[in-house]
Amino acid sequence: MQKPKPIVLKLGGSAITKKNKSFTLNKRTIKRLAEEVARADVDSLVIVHGGGSFGHPTAKKYRIDEGYEVSSQMIGFSKTHQAMKTLNKHVMDSLINQNIPAVEIQPSSIVITKSGRIDIMEQRPLMKLLELGFTPVLYGDAVLDYKRGFAILSGDQLVSQIAMRLNAGRIIMGVDVDGLYTADPRTNRSSQLIQHIAVQQLKGLQDKIMRSNVTDVTGGMLGKVLELIPALEHGINVTIVNALKPYYVYRALKEEEVVGTFIEKG
Repeated sequence: MQKPKPIVLKLGGSAITKKNKSFTLNKRTIKRLAEEVARADVDSLVIVHGGGSFGHPTAKKYRIDEGYEVSSQMIGFSKTHQAMKTLNKHVMDSLINQNIPAVEIQPSSIVITKSGRIDIMEQRPLMKLLELGFTPVLYGDAVLDYKRGFAILSGDQLVSQIAMRLNAGRIIMGVDVDGLYTADPRTNRSSQLIQHIAVQQLKGLQDKIMRSNVTDVTGGMLGKVLELIPALEHGINVTIVNALKPYYVYRALKEEEVVGTFIEKG
């Protein structure tokens, strides 16, 4: 019997941390999400989580995303990586406490980027873990870069690459809003949830924003979703749900009806 294609689940940093307070966990949400993953009991799962208030402040302070310029950034690279490992430990503890056989994979050990884009990625440990029934857990990380010396690898780029390399069945994005909106729902009450969209329409939204030379009016969500275009064009559908709302991630994992945004190749 052929094993099912893996699901790649992204747990957004804005959901698992208090993004307005540096190095502050959203403990209740992390615990609940681990419970939902355990209850869903999917056959083949890879989890990727973001950095939120753990990774971003240190990376920004030391300008890690700009690459190596001065030696004082080296300690910033180490601190950024250590912050992400600290956050990852809390996620791992919650998963293992739910009897999920989760195993951390440190992205900086298997990925080298070139100008911020993944150039080399060793996926064989991931494949072997899945084959044995483990749940690999990765995260956004500070990684080495052929051009810049080092760079920040976002969890979103990681999700897309993992999904393609493992020929995943689906991607689920657990974020801090209900999905992709026509405008930022935090500041615009007239914004509307986009419940269904094809990849070509996504590109149209990107072109519109670039032509108007304005920031992402969807509240930054579009930029995250655009990282998934290669996976979408690979035929891997994406569901975006609000990880802060109980059982939204569970329903998405179980392919049950849930409020959110569904994106397909079209």
